Amino acid sequence: MTEKGRSYFGLTGVIVLAMTTELNEQVSSQSLPDILGAMGLSHDPGTWFNSLYLSAEVMGMALAPWLALTLGVRRFAVFVSFTACLSAAFIPFTRTLTLIYILRMIEGLAGGFAVPLLLLVALRVLAPPVRLYGLAAYSLTATFFPNLSTALAGLWTDLVDWRFVFWQAIPFGSIALSLLWYGIPPEPTRLERVRNFDWRGALLILFGFGALSTLLQQGDRLDWFNSSLICVLALVSAVCLPLLVVNEWFQHTPLFRIQLLGRRNFAYGASTLLVFLVVSLASSTLPATFLQEVAGYRPEQIYPVTLEIAGIQLVMLPLMAVVLNSRTVDSRVVSLLGMGLIFMACVGDSFLTVAWNRNEFYLWQIFMGAGEAMIVMPLLMMSTNSLVPAEGPFASAMVNTPRAVSQAIGVWMLQLIHRWRGGLHSNRIVDQIGRDRYRTYQANALPLQHPAPLLPDGTPRTPDSVAVFKYQVAHQTAVLELSDAYLVIAAITVLLMFWVLLLPQRTYPPRLMFVKKRS
Repeated sequence: MTEKGRSYFGLTGVIVLAMTTELNEQVSSQSLPDILGAMGLSHDPGTWFNSLYLSAEVMGMALAPWLALTLGVRRFAVFVSFTACLSAAFIPFTRTLTLIYILRMIEGLAGGFAVPLLLLVALRVLAPPVRLYGLAAYSLTATFFPNLSTALAGLWTDLVDWRFVFWQAIPFGSIALSLLWYGIPPEPTRLERVRNFDWRGALLILFGFGALSTLLQQGDRLDWFNSSLICVLALVSAVCLPLLVVNEWFQHTPLFRIQLLGRRNFAYGASTLLVFLVVSLASSTLPATFLQEVAGYRPEQIYPVTLEIAGIQLVMLPLMAVVLNSRTVDSRVVSLLGMGLIFMACVGDSFLTVAWNRNEFYLWQIFMGAGEAMIVMPLLMMSTNSLVPAEGPFASAMVNTPRAVSQAIGVWMLQLIHRWRGGLHSNRIVDQIGRDRYRTYQANALPLQHPAPLLPDGTPRTPDSVAVFKYQVAHQTAVLELSDAYLVIAAITVLLMFWVLLLPQRTYPPRLMFVKKRS
């Protein structure tokens, strides 16, 4: 087989590796209650299970391109695959909390290493005529795998065994390791790069982004600035992140090349990808939350809703690669249409009620899935078209590191809506019931000093009816919260519409730009 043919096997291996680590994160997050119960962990220690993963993932995404170039892509990719499999294999056997946290951080570090490798290898392997198809493969990590994870979470926890939430990484990782070893040509190590390593930048990334992601995920549980830990994390991130920008700007061998943000299309791609991943909560997290908390579904009953999005991605992402390969298609218009579809889906889903089940989500999920593919493909094309091959590692680090932080931003946003809007809706519902009860007393001329507890319709409230009452109030509050969350995401989508109209410039398919450069 030719070297070019083998390189496609290598790219396939990196795709499988990215899938393995992405599913490690997503499936374990959605199966967290089952995992905590099986391991005998309470809620508060369990919150660090995902928090430590994301913090380690941020560091991994920042360092992955530099490590790949220093150690060689094949050597580094094989190491990542082995690390991901090993850490996932040992977690179910562990009962010591400290060791669980260490293994989870190693798992997060491997996940952070894997995703930038996919973009790096795709840009290196794929020629301009087929580069968009490589970008479609990279897009799977943002749109396809998170939605596939719900089906796998239901499969492992309810039908097989919770340990396979982690052990699923072993067969996938083994396949990835074999393909990587065969398909990626060996490269010599470049250890001389260690002398010029940006140690200050690495430390600032570790403390700055690590503190920020932990702050966003743990802030609501610890009551924000009433907690000394949150105050310290806020101070650390506020100091380290500006220093990181200054350090990378003047650094001769930076981890991030901040100057790339001076290119309008790259700035658009990097910023929009971060916001897009927050918007994608509307297609995965919000329907699953509603069906689980309000409709009482188990994960294996929820998966058709999110699996619909995953199936749409398999069709739409290659289709978008074909569409965007045309000279006459403006990628900005495609993005704008995709944002319009997501806006329509969010507005439609905002009318949800306690009577909804998964059938009511199917139509809006079609709009959501098509819209996501129509956003992510153009933004990747616009941001990568302005790059030369030597800038690929810097672009990979700058695009993927904020991407990891976006997950923490999504958690923070949903917690904020729950705290503010949930409390408001709960108080209003209870106040309205109290007023109805008062009118019932007035109509029946009953004394208010020693009344029998009544329901709004005037019937006596028994202990069982009190439980029903609380149940109904909690469900109605959850419905109103999620409706507000959909409207917030719809508003963010409107801002993205203005952003795509103002910032990016018209660009053409990579195959046409390649011809222009050669001529």
